[in-house]
Amino acid sequence: MPVTPTTMPALVSALVERVAARPAAERVRVVVDGAPATAPADLADALVAPLRAAGRDVARVSADSFWRPASIRLEHGRHDAISYLEDWLDEGALVREVLAPFGVGGSGRYLPSLWDAERDRATRAPYEQAPAGAVVVVDGSMLLGRGLPFDLSVHLAVRPATLVRRTPPESAWTLEAFDLYESRATPTLAADVVVRVDDPRHPALVDR
Repeated sequence: MPVTPTTMPALVSALVERVAARPAAERVRVVVDGAPATAPADLADALVAPLRAAGRDVARVSADSFWRPASIRLEHGRHDAISYLEDWLDEGALVREVLAPFGVGGSGRYLPSLWDAERDRATRAPYEQAPAGAVVVVDGSMLLGRGLPFDLSVHLAVRPATLVRRTPPESAWTLEAFDLYESRATPTLAADVVVRVDDPRHPALVDR
């Protein structure tokens, strides 16, 4: 697919414009999807201030804070690629506590985080209330192709060789999961916006 070079500020502006074009009273669910090596949280964070400047309240949520407890997540071992792809994320909780409340007819009452995977315990975060017109920006990996309800999806893509090079040796076991994700979910087709970040200093939009 052809690509169009861009810059990170231009990309952020374009995404904010897409959100701002939606009805002012409509809550919007944005996801930035990509392997950890593509730093999806960085782009998600970069959207917050410009969205607020555009007049939208913003909630930031990480899908990693909706992982399942270790007793379930690591049932097949700490380095099982299939479990990483299929079992680590508590999809039901993410929908129930975040995505549904931000959807049409949703209450706006959401939970910013559920589980601290590092400490393996509940975060005990209090519920928050998102006003009409608020935007929730979710970052994470392998989130597309699951039927999760997002209104704008962004996928950060890199070549397989780039992913291998940027993935730390201790996380090399996850590469199999990302290969499976590519073949099953085809995120470059599923996402509304695809950005090549083989060189993060020079991103490029994929023209489809």
